[in-house]
Amino acid sequence: MFSERTLDGDVAAVRDAYVPEAVVLNSSTDFETLDPGAAEDLLLVTDSVDPLALDPSWVPESAPDQLHRYIGGDFTIGLPGDGGVAWTTQTEPPCVIVKPRLETSPDDFVDFLVAEAIVETGLGEPEQFIEFFGEAYRELAATTDPQVGPSGTYQLAVALYDAYLGRQTRSVFEGWADDHPELHAAWADAGERLKPRLSDLSGELARGQTDFAAAAELACSAVKHGLELPAPFAALDTAAYDDHGADYAVRWAEKTFEQLS
Repeated sequence: MFSERTLDGDVAAVRDAYVPEAVVLNSSTDFETLDPGAAEDLLLVTDSVDPLALDPSWVPESAPDQLHRYIGGDFTIGLPGDGGVAWTTQTEPPCVIVKPRLETSPDDFVDFLVAEAIVETGLGEPEQFIEFFGEAYRELAATTDPQVGPSGTYQLAVALYDAYLGRQTRSVFEGWADDHPELHAAWADAGERLKPRLSDLSGELARGQTDFAAAAELACSAVKHGLELPAPFAALDTAAYDDHGADYAVRWAEKTFEQLS
């Protein structure tokens, strides 16, 4: 199911600089969450696996099934929201997995996504948002479920963690202008493509043309590009989020949803 991906140029240099031991793989099939049988195929291309041991009490009963599966005792990789590239530190060495859905995407953009995943792998941060929130996920759900439902809470949590990681990776991408110009150009281009979608996001929310979780997903994806965020999402692009993490995200959600109600 997995084969090693050939890296060259800037992407190879990024891997060597940030996580030289990482293995970058192509997956033969698309996936959101790899079940234990498929995930164990990673043993064929890695030295060992160390499955996460997470507390099931973090997840409310109403949460989507995929989240319950991930937090269970079985060895699983990936969650909906990971996009075309997933990464895991449950293997030794860590893996970055490129999905077939990217086969028709521009090469420069795919290279950036792979390089981004490599950088994220080396941050030492949790693999998924549920590890980031931990028991605070129940607090988030208690605030947001009544208005956006369990699936909306899930989507919002993915977005909030994306913003948290984006705060850390942005300076890395900004610094690639000289050393990795093609990757820097792909990062900048992706940001330019987001700008028109952000311009009236607050208005779309106010008019009910975009639901809150989808708006959060869009706004939070812009954090790693250093774009100006509309209210109420601008409060997520702040050093306070770096310092306080999940607690800050939950407090932001509580304040925001109080204003929306």
